Amino acid sequence: MKRVPLLLALILLPLACVHAELKVASLSTITSDIASNVGGDKVTVIPIIRPGIDPHEFEPTPREMEQIAKADLVLITGKGIEAYLAKLQQAMGGKEKFVDVGKAFPSLKLESEGQKIEDPHWWHSIENMKKAVVAVENRFIATDPENKATYEKNAAAYLLKLTELEKWARLKIAQLPATQRKLVTSHDAFQYFARDYGFTIYSVQGISTDDQPSSKKIRDLIDTIKRENVKAVFFENIENPKVVAEITRESGARVGGALYADGLGDKVATTYPDMVRYNITTIVDSLK
Repeated sequence: MKRVPLLLALILLPLACVHAELKVASLSTITSDIASNVGGDKVTVIPIIRPGIDPHEFEPTPREMEQIAKADLVLITGKGIEAYLAKLQQAMGGKEKFVDVGKAFPSLKLESEGQKIEDPHWWHSIENMKKAVVAVENRFIATDPENKATYEKNAAAYLLKLTELEKWARLKIAQLPATQRKLVTSHDAFQYFARDYGFTIYSVQGISTDDQPSSKKIRDLIDTIKRENVKAVFFENIENPKVVAEITRESGARVGGALYADGLGDKVATTYPDMVRYNITTIVDSLK
């Protein structure tokens, strides 16, 4: 048997020991958070959508399309929020590497312009988030079985953190009487949250931030706030709070503060647990 020359062996050894990290493009700050927690140092997360970007209005640039093309997997939140998805999948040659995380649980169906459509804001349910973590874990293992133990360990640690978050959320919301669980927001993004914690949602816009409210809808909302004695109205971190300020002036309610509805923040609410704690604390403390 021929011996490999020493110099060649020294060159080849590092190459043999290198394991290429799984490259995962993410079309949401929420799925980026999941990928980072489950993947750890075995995954390179490519955040296509960053904090402060409205996912309802996002369209990938040519550079971002190139990043997506080079990724091993692409995580999407699904349920219709990525309006460009069909075009993107066609450009990428099919759906094989796309992971539709939103398929891990049923959708809430909401009325919009006389039609029933899926509510895409599923991450405002911690229970949904836990199922999403398992879906990502399973796909990482199927794609990269060599690192199965790492993905299982990381996912278990994150799920434990989410279980603790869920306990905290219920205790915090218990401070607010059921009669005061009335949430007025810029657009209709908190129905999963409302279902889990017994809130009624009144929104200025519809499911998408593209939906523009009519003057009649705003007048009706002001009347509702007065009738229901709603104490505070909330705007969102990526929107201009001008309309909300007008509603509070006319209704007598106060501005409750900014909520993170469509994703994580860049200075506060920078992780999913931080976002949940920030939103719930803002809501409860403003409505007490």
